[in-house]
Amino acid sequence: MAKQNTTEEPLEKQLWKAADKLRKNIDAAEYKHIVLGLIFLKYISDAFEELYARLQAEEDQGADPEDKDEYKAENVFFVPQDARWHYLQSKAKQPEIGKFVDDAMDAIEKENASLKGVLPKVFARQNLDPTSLGELIDLVGNIALGDAKARSADVLGHVFEYFLGEFALAEGKKGGQFYTPRSVVELLVEMLEPYKGRVFDPCCGSGGMFVQSEKFVEDHQGKVNDISIYGQESNQTTWRLAKMNLAIRGIDSSQVKWNNEGSFLNDAHKDLKADYIIANPPFNVSDWSGDLLRTDGRWKYGTPPTGNANYAWIQHFLYHLAPSGQAGFVLAKGALTSKSGGEGDIRKALIEADLIDCIVNLPAKLFLNTQIPASLWFMSRNRSNGKFRNRSGEILFIDARNLGHLINRRTRELSKEDIAQIAETYHNWRNPDGNYEDIKGFCASATKERVAELDYVLTPGRYVGLAEEEDDFDFAERFTSLKAEFEAQLKEETELNERIMANLDKIQITND
Repeated sequence: MAKQNTTEEPLEKQLWKAADKLRKNIDAAEYKHIVLGLIFLKYISDAFEELYARLQAEEDQGADPEDKDEYKAENVFFVPQDARWHYLQSKAKQPEIGKFVDDAMDAIEKENASLKGVLPKVFARQNLDPTSLGELIDLVGNIALGDAKARSADVLGHVFEYFLGEFALAEGKKGGQFYTPRSVVELLVEMLEPYKGRVFDPCCGSGGMFVQSEKFVEDHQGKVNDISIYGQESNQTTWRLAKMNLAIRGIDSSQVKWNNEGSFLNDAHKDLKADYIIANPPFNVSDWSGDLLRTDGRWKYGTPPTGNANYAWIQHFLYHLAPSGQAGFVLAKGALTSKSGGEGDIRKALIEADLIDCIVNLPAKLFLNTQIPASLWFMSRNRSNGKFRNRSGEILFIDARNLGHLINRRTRELSKEDIAQIAETYHNWRNPDGNYEDIKGFCASATKERVAELDYVLTPGRYVGLAEEEDDFDFAERFTSLKAEFEAQLKEETELNERIMANLDKIQITND
């Protein structure tokens, strides 16, 4: 692939379009394991080859490039001869290329215990055309070409993350089961600021919360080794994606566990007390086995109803929070007001125990798998611990429903500016040197007594009120913005119709 110039699309977008063209008759849900598996294979092969070359140069000093322990010592996966990228690329045009790749995945798992049961072996399937697979291998082989080897992992990691998001979009509702939209993850991490300590996500999906936490530390000149991650996932396929996603970032995933019972029935980290909990649990789950857990020790603030897991998740998070730990998580907006099954009593107990720090009302259409309105909850075990100002007896409410922009007809995302506005509002309220003030229609700090007056309802709109009318409303600017949004939707629908018509033509030709 030619080097980018300033007028070209970013590398990851070019790669996505090229890879998507090769998909043909394979569902996105299946195809993601093929593409992401190849990107991962390229990553570990690149890392191996780099260390291999270094060890070769040091052979006169006793280094052995074929000694597995040399790679283990450097936290690099050992890649056997027939699994190395250059070997597979040399076989890319052969009809048996699918079998070569499956064998490579098997060989890598055998040599690296931490990857056992993680890598996809889906390349020899009949619905995957060998020619397309060969072209895909060539395509992935060009990632990071022209970059320094040291940067190769960063480029591959960025492409892996971008592809995860694009596959989630392509899968729609199902995609939301393994992927939390990046802007939501960024907002959670920016608000919590996990600089140091144990980060826990008991429903970790493909690991986005962990990746973003590490990025946060790096971006703020911290030490990545100062945080350690713990996770659990009940879907084995999603857990495999998480293990690859973290490995490609060089993040230790040894404490990211899988079992099909899930966090409620089989807590994989029973004794963990985390400094930060960042999570996006599934909304309003009714079959969470609550009837088997009526006397569980985690329900300190009230037994959750068997028909909805929202308040079970909240108390599971609190159970795992260290004495001065903080939690930030997504919940269905209904949890802010619900009284069914005793949820109102649990919410009252949480408020009276002074555990809730901040509630953020999110815009609609942020999530791929649901149209249910959502909110962010921020909770803290000790709100007078000295790290921040004493916020005892106060809750910050932020109404962000009017933020964000549409990226297609069905999906909205928060911009960097939106994320900064929400996070800075929270930090100004929370920090001793903060410059916070209520803004009508956007944010308000309310006392516990005021919340009690409103019957312990936590909907931000009840507290922030209506925004003041702006005298300088720019009609022309608003009209231009709406027109651009309409034209983007129209273009998307036109392209969709064209694709449908093209497919109908193909069917017609086949029938003729």
